[in-house]
Parts: sequence; C-alpha cells; structure tokens
Amino acid sequence: MIRTLLVDDERLVRSGLRMILDSAEDIEVVGEAGDGAEAVELAARLEPGVVLLDIRMPGTDGLNAAAQLAGLPRPPRVVLLTTFDLDEYVHRALRAGAVGFLLKDTPPRDLIGAVRTVEEGNAMLAPSITKRMLERFTVAAGGTAAEAARRLEVLSDRERDVLTAVARGMSNAEAGRSLGMREATVKAHVSSILAKLGMGNRVQAAILAHDAGWA
Repeated sequence: MIRTLLVDDERLVRSGLRMILDSAEDIEVVGEAGDGAEAVELAARLEPGVVLLDIRMPGTDGLNAAAQLAGLPRPPRVVLLTTFDLDEYVHRALRAGAVGFLLKDTPPRDLIGAVRTVEEGNAMLAPSITKRMLERFTVAAGGTAAEAARRLEVLSDRERDVLTAVARGMSNAEAGRSLGMREATVKAHVSSILAKLGMGNRVQAAILAHDAGWA
C-alpha cells in the first residue's frame, strides 16, 4: 500500500482528495493536515511514502514544510498542490527536493497515477505544465548559467543527451524512442546522472539543465 498524507488548509479540498485516493486499492490515506507544521509532525510519526502538499497555507506554508519534510530521517516524496499561476514558490520547492507538482483540478485518474508514479521513484516532470514552469524560471545568463554548465561537465555525451530529453519533459520511454535506446538504458543513465550530480531526483537535474540553457 502507498501510504499517503494530505496537506491543505481547506477541509473541502482534503475531503475531495481523500475520496479520490480512497477509490484506489493500492493507496491508503494515513492522515490529513491543515498546515505545514502539522504536516511535518504527522509525517514524522506516520512515515507516509507520499505527501500531497498545498503551497499557500497560513502559518507554516508548503515551501517551508517541504524543506522540513526533506530533513526527516525517512523523508516522504513530496508532490506540491498548486494553481497554474503559482510562480517562484514551485521552483524553490522543487530545488528543495520536492518531486513535482499537480494542479488542484487534476483529473482523479491522473491524481492516482501521480501518487503511484512518485512512489515508484519517478518525478512529476513529464506533464507539459511542469515543463512550462521550468522554462519560465530558467536563468540562462550570467553566473548562474555558467555555474550550471560547469556542474554538468561531469556528464558523458550520452548522459547529456538523456538529461536534455528529461529537461524537455520526456518520460524515460519517450526519451528512449527519441534517442534510439531501451527504456531501461535511459533509466540507468538517469541514475548515473543523479549520482554524478549529487541530486536526489530528476526534477532537480532538469532544473540545472534548464539553468544551463540545454532546453
């Protein structure tokens, strides 16, 4: 079972999310929190595998909560719940280790699929909205771009190809078809990329590639 914690200051939103997730046989909602501080407390006690976390909440917001959740002994995989026009908070939270984000009006089937995806160790990078968000906050000039490019020098040519595909919003399967390699090979390259860059997930690596101007 995928143990999931729901965090939103609106009870109605939490009820809707619970109703959707309860319909999946392999997902168990183990708790609900109304703010970031309560979310961190519950996550430390309940040890969920996935946390669906609203960003804008009174008190401890989702951004601060995401950073605190990342510091737990057994950190959950955090997916941010947001609206389309949310800006720098999403970018900063992804840098802090969150694995992606969803719109609050995400269709039920996609919400369930997202929970399964992040629990398997993948990030929510493929949807086009995530790609647009990354592009919007790319800093492709000055010291930031130069520093990003320097950090990426450790990658092989093939790893550069794979990371560029990932930064363009491709899944492993899509990257494999584009690059003419098996999906398992792409996955192995992604693991190698993350190890070389010292990163925990592909979203962080994709952001670095965007900062370097690769996509």
